Amino acid sequence: MRPSRHQQGGAFSCYVFTSDARLLLTMRGQTKKTWPGVWSNSCHGDADPGESTEDAVARALRDELGLTTAVAELVLPGFHCATTGAAGPVYRVVTDEPPHPDPAAVGDFEWVAWTDFVYAVTAGDLMVAPWCGPQVAALSALGADPAGWPVADVAVPPAA
Repeated sequence: MRPSRHQQGGAFSCYVFTSDARLLLTMRGQTKKTWPGVWSNSCHGDADPGESTEDAVARALRDELGLTTAVAELVLPGFHCATTGAAGPVYRVVTDEPPHPDPAAVGDFEWVAWTDFVYAVTAGDLMVAPWCGPQVAALSALGADPAGWPVADVAVPPAA
């Protein structure tokens, strides 16, 4: 029997928003193995062996962004990036807690209006990490208000 997504761990992405739909846009730290110094979604990473994806997301929010009260919700359980070939769920956080990023993980950050970010990425005006652009397209298809995106069931694996 194949374990469910939340038991498997693996790669993930997370988008952190304020209650007024501003995205926490981060620049990947210069010491990151992949795409250092490139703008991306709030956090992106991998679960450690034996760690659930949900625990890995909470760890990244805490360790990389200094967010301790954020609750991540699964919004794209079966996301697959054709650009990179990578697959992994995408989470959303809505919080007004101020971030305290780890400078080794986050080179810079800024809050941007989600609609402005979507436009900049889809128009090619902002270069982002290769997984971020396709995720933005998929997320924007869920609706203009990130707080209104439907939450997926973490216990149900994505369709093959």
